[in-house]
This record gives sequence, structure tokens and C-alpha cells, in this order.
Amino acid sequence: MAEYVALSWPGTQNGATRAERLPCPYRAYVPDPLVGRPFTLTAQRAADVSDAERRLLELNASPRTLVSLEALARLLLRAEAVASSFIEGLQINVRRLAKADVAARTGIETRDNTAYAVLGNVRAMESALDLADAPSLHVDDILTLHRRLLSGTRDERFGGVVRTEQNWVGGPGMSPCTADFVPPPADRVQALLDDLCAYISGDDHPALVQAAIAHAQFETIHPFVDGNGRTGRALIHLILRRRGLAPHFVPPISLILASHAEAYISALTAYRYEGPADAPEAQEGMGICIDRFTADTIRATEDTDSFGAELDVLEAEWRHKVGTVRRGSSVDLLLRVLPSAPVLTSPTAADLIGRSVQRANDAVNQLAAAGVLKQTTIGKRNRAFEAPDLINALTGFERALASPLGDTRQAAPARPVPYRP
Repeated sequence: MAEYVALSWPGTQNGATRAERLPCPYRAYVPDPLVGRPFTLTAQRAADVSDAERRLLELNASPRTLVSLEALARLLLRAEAVASSFIEGLQINVRRLAKADVAARTGIETRDNTAYAVLGNVRAMESALDLADAPSLHVDDILTLHRRLLSGTRDERFGGVVRTEQNWVGGPGMSPCTADFVPPPADRVQALLDDLCAYISGDDHPALVQAAIAHAQFETIHPFVDGNGRTGRALIHLILRRRGLAPHFVPPISLILASHAEAYISALTAYRYEGPADAPEAQEGMGICIDRFTADTIRATEDTDSFGAELDVLEAEWRHKVGTVRRGSSVDLLLRVLPSAPVLTSPTAADLIGRSVQRANDAVNQLAAAGVLKQTTIGKRNRAFEAPDLINALTGFERALASPLGDTRQAAPARPVPYRP
């Protein structure tokens, strides 16, 4: 039975005011386990979930002319990871991250610690997708995911470590007594994580329902000192890939959730019912959470489809600038994969197209001469090239995802976004 447990905060020497340093009572929420928890979808919710799942499958099966369904997958993964960083307060734009990524891949020395922290999010998302092929999920897998997420950041020491103390979310003070939400006590966390992994490893519910419930449960457990939001968003990717709903790429669902922040928080709050799981209030609370997730999944698929079409147009414009290109040539191959590489060097271009560095360099120079690429530098004096049109498109896409209406001209971004170049 889900419940709030009454606890006492012992006080702290670090409080800004005398009241904050004094002991005080608080309530921590302990959710029901997921395995075996009763849940029934209403007919309307079942129809909405089915519609959203159909759209996800159709998006992944799109016969888009862009060979880069794979390129689009990389872009969406990067957009998700970057925006997760913006949500957590790590401000960085598309060009800066792309330069840091190339530097990391080629061993060029830079000191952009913020960019490397954001790249940690990208690695964590990639790690989540790697785990999707395993026959089952274990707590150690989530710890590995979290460890990769915090690798190279100032909080690296917390990576992969389940909390041993009480934490809390929001509120004006330095104790859980005035927090917006207090997760379960530390001694309840391990059992809840074991249960969460067992639930994710099963298939008792439709994939989209499983992703919504597992995400809400993880955010409710809040098992880490830091990085809970980013890890919870990566779990969405893992589940949808694992269940076969998004075999090629996951649209940026969690970014749309964050763009409707108040509704998202309200849904999480509704999910945290008290009493037996089969009570009408509990069933409706879980249903509200699924409604939010379903609606935002539909918008994410629509936005992704539109962005994919925009990339198709962009590739056609590049080909028009370059002129006649022999099919299968290095230039042709580079144009196909360019949407996945806002910034590149000759060696990274060679890796992308599977040709020698010399041939890749010739192709890069040809695209630069046509105005598709523009020369830049990484570090002190390392030559690189960027695709300005792609950087602008990516920036516009990430900004639009942050708008509740999908257009920053109609509704301002609801969260931090990349600034325009």
C-alpha cells in the first residue's frame, strides 16, 4: 500500500536561518512496487495509447529518402541529451557541443568542461540503448547508466552510487521539511529499484504504458544524489527500444514533457497516490500520468517527422549547390551522412563514410568550395569544418521542442534552450 511515512529531520549546521538549523518533522512518500500492481486502462486511454504506439512504429518505418534515418537517430539522441543538460542547467549551444565532440573523438585538447559534461549525457543515452538488447535489466545496469552520465563532471564521485541519506525535491529551505516532494527513505530504495528492474524486464503492460509508469516510478524513488532526471529520461529510450516500439530512433518525448512542465509535475503528483493500488483514486492517478505521456509522445512523433522532412530538403539544397555528384562517390556519401555531423574534420569524415582520409579530405574541400561547409577551428589551431545550415536547423528544432506550442514565435520556450548562432 502506497503511503507517506512520518519522519523527523535532525537539523543541520548549514542552515541559512536558525529555523533551518532546528529539527523538524517531514513526510516521505513510499510507492507501491510495480510488479503485480493492478492497473486497468479505460477504453479511451487504451485507444489513445494504441494510436501513439502506431505513430511511433510508422515513424521508425518511414521510407524517408534521407539515408540518414541513422543520421536522424543521432541528431535526436543528441538533441535529447543536450536538452536534458539544459534542463539540469548546463547551458551550451549546438556548435560548441559539436566542436567538443569532434575534439574528444580525435584527441584534440580543449578545456570546455561544460561541453564534456553535456557529452556525458550523450554517452548515457547511448549506454541506455546498448542495454536494450539485454534479456533483462538489473540494478547494476542502471548504476552503469548513471555512472556514465556523471563521468567527467564535478559530481563524478556520485556516479553509480545509490543514495544512503534522505534527499528531497524543490522547496525554499535546506531540509526536507519544506520540500515540494520527499522521496522514499534511503533504506527503502534498494528494494524499490529491484522491483523497478523486474517490471522493466517484463511485458505486463503495453510498451508506452510501461515507459510512462517506469519513468514516474523512477522519478518517485529518486535513488541518486544527482542526475535522477537525466537517468529517468534515458530509461524512456531504453524501454521503447527494448519493447520494439522504436527500433531505429526514439522521438524526443521527454523534451516535450519538459516543455509542459506544470502538466508534467501535476501528472507525477497524481501518480503518487495513497492507499491501495486498486482504489479508484490510485487508478485515476496512474491514468493521468499515462495521459500526459501519451499526448506528448504523439507530439514528439509529429515534430520528428517534420524535422526529418526539413533535413531532406536541406540535403537537396546542398546537392543543388554542389552540382552533379556521382552516386557512391565520397562526396555523395558525405552528403548523406552530413546531417549527423554539424562539425567535422577530415579524419572524422573518413570514419563516417568509410573512405581514406585523403578521399574524405577531397570531399570536404569540395563541399566547402560549394558553400555547404565553412572552415572553422577547434582548440588553438586545428582545422575543422561546420555546416551552418544544419546548425541553424538543429538550433531551431531544439528551440521549437521547448515551446508548448512547438513554435517560439507563438509561445516562449518553457525551459532553457540553445541560443541562436
